Amino acid sequence: MGRAARRLAAVLAGSTVLLSAAPYATAAAPARTAFPAASPDYPATVQIDSVSAPVAGDNATVTVTGRVTNAGSSTVKAAHVVLRSPKEELTTRSAINLVAGRTNPTSKDGTVLPGHKADLGDLAPGQSRPYVLQVSTSDLGLRTAGVYELAVDVRDTDEDRPLGIARTFLPYNTAPSGKQTRIATLWPITHAPELVAQTMPDDDQMPVLRDDSLTTELAPNGRLGKLVSIGQTLPNLTWVIDPDLLDTVYAMTKPYRVQKPGTGGESAKAENTVAGTGQNAATAWLAQLRTAVAANGSQVVALPYADPDLASIAHNGSGLAGMDTALRKASTAGKVTAEGRLSVDVSSGVAWPYQGRLDQQTAGVARTTGADLVLVNGSSMPESRSLAYTPNAARPIGNGQTAVVADPVLSSLFSGDLDSDQAQSLAEQRFLAETMTITQQRPDDQRSLLVMPSRTLTVGTAEALADALHAAAQPNGWVAPTRLDAVATAPADPDANGSVPGDYPGDLRGSELSPAALSSVMGVQTGLDQLLQILTQPQRVRGPFNAAMVRSMSTEWRDHAESSAAYRDGVQSYLVNLTTAVKVPAKSAITLPGDNAILLISVKNDLNQAVGNLELRVTSSQVNRLNVGQPATVVLDGTTSRTFRFPAEAQVNGPVQMTAQLWTTGPNAQPYGKAVSFTVEVTSVASGVMYVIGGGVVLMALAGVRFYLQRKKRSAAGEVDLDPERLLEPEEAEAEGETAAGGETGGKAAGEAPAEAGRKGPGEASDSTPESAADARDRATGDEKVGH
Repeated sequence: MGRAARRLAAVLAGSTVLLSAAPYATAAAPARTAFPAASPDYPATVQIDSVSAPVAGDNATVTVTGRVTNAGSSTVKAAHVVLRSPKEELTTRSAINLVAGRTNPTSKDGTVLPGHKADLGDLAPGQSRPYVLQVSTSDLGLRTAGVYELAVDVRDTDEDRPLGIARTFLPYNTAPSGKQTRIATLWPITHAPELVAQTMPDDDQMPVLRDDSLTTELAPNGRLGKLVSIGQTLPNLTWVIDPDLLDTVYAMTKPYRVQKPGTGGESAKAENTVAGTGQNAATAWLAQLRTAVAANGSQVVALPYADPDLASIAHNGSGLAGMDTALRKASTAGKVTAEGRLSVDVSSGVAWPYQGRLDQQTAGVARTTGADLVLVNGSSMPESRSLAYTPNAARPIGNGQTAVVADPVLSSLFSGDLDSDQAQSLAEQRFLAETMTITQQRPDDQRSLLVMPSRTLTVGTAEALADALHAAAQPNGWVAPTRLDAVATAPADPDANGSVPGDYPGDLRGSELSPAALSSVMGVQTGLDQLLQILTQPQRVRGPFNAAMVRSMSTEWRDHAESSAAYRDGVQSYLVNLTTAVKVPAKSAITLPGDNAILLISVKNDLNQAVGNLELRVTSSQVNRLNVGQPATVVLDGTTSRTFRFPAEAQVNGPVQMTAQLWTTGPNAQPYGKAVSFTVEVTSVASGVMYVIGGGVVLMALAGVRFYLQRKKRSAAGEVDLDPERLLEPEEAEAEGETAAGGETGGKAAGEAPAEAGRKGPGEASDSTPESAADARDRATGDEKVGH
């Protein structure tokens, strides 16, 4: 049953206002919150809610239902509605547009049809009542197949004075004439991204959604549920699907979790998530979609994964590092995902910019994704006024691309939310009028057109579009539903506009993803690459983050700016949480009571998996005063910490600034995380240095005295010292060596701390027995005492 028939049944069941009904039999309907604008001359507003025969045939009866409202300030006495007989056939699309643009009643709307009226009684200000009018096509005077205006106006006791009017269109079809117009209709199945980068820490990585709104939409009466049930009744439909939605729904067919409000950047845990409730709805919906897309000659078009906003990227992010790679991967992932989730052949290489609005920059970005077909709103590529017919949708635009240009009028009819009977009826009748006129323009020249509804197709709009397609394609109809691929390969009209504009609509610029937003999204890759380098299980993070980055650039965010920012912030905050989970804890001042000792530096891993490919470097700001050992290799199990030992050599008392920094290893080593600075206070070097210096002075004095005595002895014996710098004799060397050894021993005893029992080599991790409670407290606060 079509929308008009459903509406008529409801009206006939509940209304007592018929052609001859008593005017006072029905109580006044409640006043509505807002009425169409009315002027003193035309205080009544009339609406048409349904036309029972959207396409009239020979000897057909047409039933019109609607409602009249007194939007004026005084009572309308003896109000009644009348039908007008159409004045003439509307043979051009411009004539249809002129009728649609009229506001007040005029003689061009035809003459009052005698004997066809419905009495409404007195209407007080703000009061409204329904009406039903019936008329045969012969009474309307329809003789020739074509499109006619159908007008209803309201009058009072002054029969010659209309108080308001409503208009619609009535196609009159007697027999098939000419070749049917082929029309491909896009049927979008999209939703704002729901899967987040976080997964639960279990082995199966249970998926996490930002909210559970999809559960409602997937239900039989939800938006996505109704779109599938309506779409499966249409032949040769072109389903345009975001593969990310398929992934999300598939994830929901198993146990999943949902973030609690305000926890978008946190690691997913049992305490900040709740169990999802959409498992049954998701399972049923996905099964129904698989059935629908495999039937009735359907075509499935997979958008690039997560449906990235091509126009925003073209204008604000096309030069960002990694963007082209991300777009190509999204295109490949889109096709693979859709085929895997739906088990049907899938068309890819199709770009659909936001609202179908195209400029040269956007076409270039579409090419980057590998798209050779671009879905375009005809408003971007308008036809010349001199073109007297509607051309085919497909036309080449250069660079190997074909624009499939949707008819701007037909598409605009279904671009909003047709949430009332009046809006649905008018859109349906206008669609029928436009398409019949297109077919009659060149009856021997078959045309191939595209209808592009809103990407966020609503239930009311989908119902109106489906009813219009059914009515136009009925037996002896003038429309043949076909698929996108058939329209895209139809011959291009040589006179059709194939020029892509250089500018972009200014009113759409404000909703684009900003340069800062896109830059922050691509900046995630840098931090992610570094994180992946240290993980022992990078696959647990790589896939979820790569998908979340593309989701952050989705076209679906155009109408959800606040949610868009929250999603991006959540991805970035979560990455920061992961990267900072491996760190050197902050340290305060450290006391070094000697010239040789051990610095203890801890590294903590709060991740659930082990990390490696790291080293810990400890550096001194004054290596001539205090120096440390070589870097330590860092390998840590999940949720553990280790303390690393660095030999330290001090030369001078006083404070020295030190820095502990994690570094990645490999050919492109980089600092990892924040450097931790701390002060080492050296307290016991001075006395040892003086002893060493003193010992050196004594040795030099003794050597001088000994040299003097030897020379004096040789001189007394008459010997000549021919080589004053000769090597000492063995016995002399032994005696001197004993003296020197005694000096070094004395120096060490005074100036060097005794060796630490069990001391490790440079940078080795401590394996000593558990620390005392006092030591633990010192280490926790960072004010560590160094062993000596």
